[in-house]
Amino acid sequence: MALRAAITAIGGYIPEFRLTNEILETMVDTSDEWITTRTGIKERRILKGEGLGMSYMGIKAVEELFEKRGIDGSEIDVVICCTATSDMPVASSAAYICNKIGAKNAFGFDLQAACSGFLYGLATGSHYIESGRYKKVLIVAGDKMSSIIDYTDRTTCVIFGDGAGAILLEPNEEGYGVQDSILRSDGYGREFLYIKAGGSMYPASAETVAKREHYVHQEGQQVFKFAVTNMAEVSAQIMERNNLTSDDVNWLVPHQANKRIIDATAQRMGIGSEKVMLNIHRYGNTTNGTLPLCLWDYEKQLKKGDNLIFSAFGGGFTWGSVYLTWAYNPS
Repeated sequence: MALRAAITAIGGYIPEFRLTNEILETMVDTSDEWITTRTGIKERRILKGEGLGMSYMGIKAVEELFEKRGIDGSEIDVVICCTATSDMPVASSAAYICNKIGAKNAFGFDLQAACSGFLYGLATGSHYIESGRYKKVLIVAGDKMSSIIDYTDRTTCVIFGDGAGAILLEPNEEGYGVQDSILRSDGYGREFLYIKAGGSMYPASAETVAKREHYVHQEGQQVFKFAVTNMAEVSAQIMERNNLTSDDVNWLVPHQANKRIIDATAQRMGIGSEKVMLNIHRYGNTTNGTLPLCLWDYEKQLKKGDNLIFSAFGGGFTWGSVYLTWAYNPS
């Protein structure tokens, strides 16, 4: 049987501070009813503390994963850090994570594909395993979105939260693991979801800071339209390509951006709500963290042999779907 990359352990981390809809009502012109109706979000977590970035949450998630799996960093071959909020420009968060977790035999790199980053990382990591050269690939995915959100902009501040997850990929010869992936991108969409300043086109200056151009800008209606269509279509496409019916799919693991987008994707796939992983009401959109945090929350409900369909959509635009067969039973 072909060598596949199976998920063998999961870790997660969410900050303690809860930014509820009721608190947001005191900050911007919005309401709990408006937020809940349009997004499904009730609260989101915010990382507090000076000098704490995305890597802090990622390291916490990896530490939990190591404890569950009974391994240490010296056994890791590759670390892929999927994030849109790396600790620093230029300096790799993956390299720093490797250092802090004791992954002295690994190489690491950051991967940026907005909210689709975890899927891109999962597909990339699976190829390292399938090559036969690497035995343990760590995918660390998450974002400190509070660092790039304007809390005077009610169109974005109600959506995003902070959090991170980690998964371990190992070789599997029993048929479990990543079965197929479809990944897509379209640069047409970058004008609808972006941070204008801070890159090479518009370097940071006193003027860009004064204009608040270092925060996320989103054209909500345009992003919603493309996300609904593309997440649903690519999820249905991967099912068709692998001859899967709705009965064959045990779980849809959707990016937690908007409850209406999740519902539309499930409907297109013919999947009932009882098969949809959902935690958007608790964490909001943690960008790269949403999919591994879903696995973290639902791990005890997963059974060996379950068929999972992952689906995501992100700025850029980026989107995709991964079909994976679960490799272990809950402990």
